Amino acid sequence: MAGAPAPGRRTGTLRHLARAPGLVLRAAVGLIYPPSCIGCGAATGVPHALCPACWGGMRFIERPYCERLGTPFSVDLGVPGLLSPAALADPPVFERARAAARYDATARRLVQRLKYEDRLDLAAAMGAMMARAGRELLAEADVVVPVPLWRWRLWRRRFNQAAVLARHAARGRGVPVEPGLLARVRPTRRQVGLTRAARAENLQGAFRVPEAARPRLAGRRVLLVDDVVTTGATANAAARALMRGGAAAVDVLAFARVVSDGLDGL
Repeated sequence: MAGAPAPGRRTGTLRHLARAPGLVLRAAVGLIYPPSCIGCGAATGVPHALCPACWGGMRFIERPYCERLGTPFSVDLGVPGLLSPAALADPPVFERARAAARYDATARRLVQRLKYEDRLDLAAAMGAMMARAGRELLAEADVVVPVPLWRWRLWRRRFNQAAVLARHAARGRGVPVEPGLLARVRPTRRQVGLTRAARAENLQGAFRVPEAARPRLAGRRVLLVDDVVTTGATANAAARALMRGGAAAVDVLAFARVVSDGLDGL
């Protein structure tokens, strides 16, 4: 019939009309609740993003860094694959660690809002930053395992921030996230304020691979995920348990890590 739209155009029009209510609803929500910075709450043009000030305050960790610990070097020597003296003197149980950013003001604020203010909406952006920082580790991993919480702490908090970050970091990369491969079998003191030696002692025997999970873990390369790496004591304890449970190798990925300016380049 003359003037009738072509079938393809008609189908496209119908799809557009079907989407229209959702588009209108999102536009209305955007007018009532405009996008805000996930770091400070200031207005932004894009949802779930950082404002220019918070973005500028993020100190992302990029090469050159110790290929084992992921700690940044203050000087680029132009030599690939360098290890820090700390990694040579006291090699970790895990093979490689990576983190998106230093645990400075903006990164700390994001971690604390996620953990203590139930801001699960922050995890998508944080997970995306982790995925960029750990793209090599994700590409080689067979399975992603979040660092588990003790059951009563999980009950009080209602969610495990490491598991939430793990799901977002692994999204779309074809690597399964399996929290059940590692369990925290005893409570531990809070690590804040403890020395490196005290942290290691506090975590001794805290993790275990459940007997039923051993067949699923055997021979697989694990990417262990946590929100923050401080001294590496938690990562070492969890990696040791995974290796004893049958994992072939363990890498570590975190959103942030504590970096002492006095240790840069060491």
